[in-house]
Formats: sequence, structure tokens, C-alpha cells
Amino acid sequence: MSTVPTGWASDRLKDVAAINAVALSAGTDPDYEFDYLEISNVEYHGIVDPNAIERLRFEDAPSRARRRVVAGSTVISSVRPNLQAVAFFPDAPAHFVCSTGFNVVEPQSSRLLPQFAYYHLISENARQYFEAAATGVGYPAIGDKEFNAIAVPLPHLPEQQRIAAYLDASCAAIDAAVAAKRRQLETLDTLASSIINRAITRGCEEHVSVNSTGIDWFPEVPSKWRIVRFKSLFRLIYRYPTYFNIEYVPEGIAEVRGEALTPEGFIETLPDERYISPETSAQFPKTCLELGDVVMSVRGTMGKIGLVTDKYAGANITANLLRLSPDKRRVTGEFLRWLLRSTYFNEALNSSAPQTTIKTITMPQLAKLRVALPPKPEQHKICNFLKTKVAEVKRIVSGIETQIATLTAYRKSLIHECVTGQRRVTEADVARASSGEPESMSPNR
Repeated sequence: MSTVPTGWASDRLKDVAAINAVALSAGTDPDYEFDYLEISNVEYHGIVDPNAIERLRFEDAPSRARRRVVAGSTVISSVRPNLQAVAFFPDAPAHFVCSTGFNVVEPQSSRLLPQFAYYHLISENARQYFEAAATGVGYPAIGDKEFNAIAVPLPHLPEQQRIAAYLDASCAAIDAAVAAKRRQLETLDTLASSIINRAITRGCEEHVSVNSTGIDWFPEVPSKWRIVRFKSLFRLIYRYPTYFNIEYVPEGIAEVRGEALTPEGFIETLPDERYISPETSAQFPKTCLELGDVVMSVRGTMGKIGLVTDKYAGANITANLLRLSPDKRRVTGEFLRWLLRSTYFNEALNSSAPQTTIKTITMPQLAKLRVALPPKPEQHKICNFLKTKVAEVKRIVSGIETQIATLTAYRKSLIHECVTGQRRVTEADVARASSGEPESMSPNR
């Protein structure tokens, strides 16, 4: 920060705050208990899940659980500063410790208020400084010297108090609006799942004659539909018998991995797309993909699927994936894409998997699952219906996500403008923000 407004001062952080002042020593009583905060539990908006704060004994804690956090402190990650893992603790438990991946900042000077320090450390100005000062490629980190030297703008304390109060109220209002919109997204996700599930088990007609199935996942189906074993829909279901010491080449046959399977049931191109030679691919002919095949993950995150389009026809698959090659006389690949995304199928899939640490569905378990199969003309009708209906939901989702992005960007710009003095905060601003009165999302000073 090169300049500050007239009347403001500026100083190095280490001159107005204690940084990592108190830590647990190696000689701490093994039975000493404390609440522990890890970096993975903090993001831009603070603590992600308060329930994830662990109660630990010193003897059982990781070696990085060392830095004490006291009331009025801000904790800020010293690694990956672009993620802005920052949290403020106006109050703190009596025994509260965080990872050494955090720097703990406790204002010590009468010139710096704790809340103002927090807003400065989470500001865009601070983020840019920390990113520029960080070293390392895969895991960039800020050294103590650079962290301690960040310049802190210092308006007079009454103005710091106004800024903090104004940002507290304004950010709370923005966060509430974002939370409401995220709930709307959850509702829309449930709606889309409901539309898919109903169409894939009842078709797209409002009124239809049904038969009872005796199956929990879909107790009724239209009378013209059939209940079949999953394996009967395919001419081939195949998983790699082995996949070790594969050599990759700059160009060749694309390798489809589990990470490439999207929530919509397609295969996306990964930034680190991998290729094997035609000779290597030829060693695994049964997993060489054809147009209309479906790829499915069967270990860990089970049930992720991807329909094979022109781009990946001829590609091969890696371990923990299945190639499902449909019997096109009975079922279309597009209908399978909707079927395998449905709630009822995934509930059946998870129920069939052994309850082990890493869930894995075996071929015999998958093969004997029962599914509802409409006639092929109705499959096409269902696919067209779902394509239209789900696209309508996605358009609404896209609009809400844009609104969330706008609110999040405004929150960042508001903090930046206030702590740098680009926006001067008056008592009237504080009163308006505290009353919940809306304000234009643009600089007004």
C-alpha cells in the first residue's frame, strides 16, 4: 500500500501487533486438553464448520498443533494466500490452539483495533501483498519477515471503530443474502433430482396405469415397462483386470479417468489429459470405448458416470472404472445417462456396496441390481423431456450463481475500499448498515 488518506498513518504489522506470541512447548503436559483449529476448516468467510474444531489431548495432537489463540486475535494462513483462510476471534475459548500453518495476529498497540486488523488482513490489498511475497510453486508460503512487514493503514481509533462496525453490519447482510441464495440452489438441486427420478421411474405422462414392483427404490412403474436385471441392458460390462506401470506418451489414445466424469454424466477434458500409445491400448481391447458407451466409477465415489460422445470414442479407461457397452436393441446410451444419475439407482448402488472404508461395488452386485426399463420409443421421449426440464432448472441456477458471485465480489471490494480509505465511513453509514437499509453496490465516496 503506497499511500494512505490524509490524516491516516501507516506502520508495519509487527510494530502494532504481536505475531505468534504464545505457543505450546514440547514439554507441555501430555494430558493438557485444548480446542484445535486446522487450516482446512477455514476459508474466506471464516470458520467453515464450527463442529469440526476438535477437542484434543496434547499427547494425541499433531505436531503442528502449537499456536495459542486468544480473544481479539486474527488467524491467517501463511500458505496458499490466494485462498484467504482468515478467521477473527473477538472471543476465544480458554484453551484454543491452531495449526502452525496459521499466523496468529493479536493487536498490541492502542493504534490498532482487533476488528480493523482482521478486515485489513482479509482485504484485497493484503491478499495481493501476500501473494506477491509468497515463495514456492506447488505450496506457496509467506516467510515471517515478509508477513511481519506488511503495511497496516491506521486511521484514528474512532474511524477504525466506525469502519469495523459498518463492515460487520454490511458483511453480515451480504452473507445472509448469499446464504439464502445457496438455499435456493439446494432447493433447485432437489427439484432437478426429483424431476429426473420421477421421469426415469414413471415416465413423463401425468396419469399412467402402474404396477407394483415390490422394490424399495421404485415401488411402482408404468404397466408397459419391464423390470430387468442391470446386466441385461448391456452386451459388455468390463473392468480392467490390472493397470500397473502404464507408460504415457505426448499424443495417442486418450485415457479417461474418474476425475473427468461430470455431475451431468459426461466426460470432460482435464487440464492434465493423459495419453497411451495405440499399442498399449490394444492390450486392453475390452475397455476401448465406443460411441454411446457409459463409463462408471465403482470405487470410492461410486456411481459417477460419463456418456461416451464422439470426442472419446476410441479412448481407453483407467483403473476403478467400468466400461458399460449397452445393448442398443434394448436401451440407448442417453437413457442410461439419466437412469444412472437418478436417485433411485444410486440409492440401490450404495445399498449394495459392502460397508467398508472405501466403498466398492463388485461386478456380481452391480449385475443383479434391478431397474425399470421403458420401451425404446418412450426412452427417447423421456430423454427429450428431461433435457428440456433440467435445462430450465440450470438456467435458473446459473442466474443465482451469478448473483452470488456479484455479492461475493461486492463484499471484497467493500472491505478493500473501507480499510484503504477509498470509502470514508460516517456515523450515518454505520446507522444505515446496522438498520439493514439497502445500499447501492458501487463506491459512493
